[in-house]
Amino acid sequence: MYILMFSGVLKKMTTELNDSVKYYLKLKNDFVAVHQFLDQSLTLDLIGYECLNCCSTEIIFAQGFCKKCFFESPSAGDWIMRPELSKAHLNIEDRDLEFEKKVQLKPHVLYLAFSSNVKVGVTRKTQVPFRWIDQGAVQAIEIAEFPNRYLAGISEVALKNFYADKTNWREMLKTSSSNVDLELERVNALGKIPKEALDSIQTKKYSTFDIDYPVNKYPEKPRSLNLPKEKSLDIIYKTEPYDREYYDGYLGMVENDSVDFYVNLRCMKIYENAAALFVGGGITANSDAKKEWQETELKAKTLLNILDLIEV
Repeated sequence: MYILMFSGVLKKMTTELNDSVKYYLKLKNDFVAVHQFLDQSLTLDLIGYECLNCCSTEIIFAQGFCKKCFFESPSAGDWIMRPELSKAHLNIEDRDLEFEKKVQLKPHVLYLAFSSNVKVGVTRKTQVPFRWIDQGAVQAIEIAEFPNRYLAGISEVALKNFYADKTNWREMLKTSSSNVDLELERVNALGKIPKEALDSIQTKKYSTFDIDYPVNKYPEKPRSLNLPKEKSLDIIYKTEPYDREYYDGYLGMVENDSVDFYVNLRCMKIYENAAALFVGGGITANSDAKKEWQETELKAKTLLNILDLIEV
């Protein structure tokens, strides 16, 4: 038995495709071949945050960026997630025109990929097949190549009426093969590309690209892991000598396609000759402990007033 310890900022892994995909994690002082840990036990410990743009230790807001960088960095512009919003081909700046031209004016590919289902997507030509690997696709095919991100983006928007544009990650993790004829789907998709974009595509012959992953056994019930949540729960279990029971959760009804949830901030558990009240308050770095306690007492009074109205 041996123990390896690595520390660093988690980023998108580098991948390599030979007979099957190989994954590499680039850390500050290490280059880790993650696929070597198949069948091994791993422990992950959250020790802090670091923005991928400014390297601040602020809590990550979205896409690996702190809140400031998410709203200011050109790497997090709306056109990243929505290619149809690209405007560099018109010489119009979003956040940084020089950066946007370097990315948006490169050849882009419109594709179909099968992960949890058939989905349509856009990526830079240089990211094929790595984009498909990142999405966990077992098969993919290029529909067409465009000279810029905008034309690929408006084509993706048109095809979203016929194909999904998101991956169900739980189903993706259980999927090992596809029974869909992507070459036939590509022919159908070509007929749905807008004329503005169709006139610019390069005529090529494309075939289905198969991807094999280093999987020993596919999970039956995949679940997500929220590191801050797991760490918080561990602290709660160690410091609170009682069961929270009903307090501090959410309750609601699920019926067909309708859901109705609410946060459970206060409640009452009725016994034969007594009642237990569950109330609490949220504590932050800027909280006034005395005022929070007073608020908790007011919440309890609401429940006590209900008891006063009950005839014994």
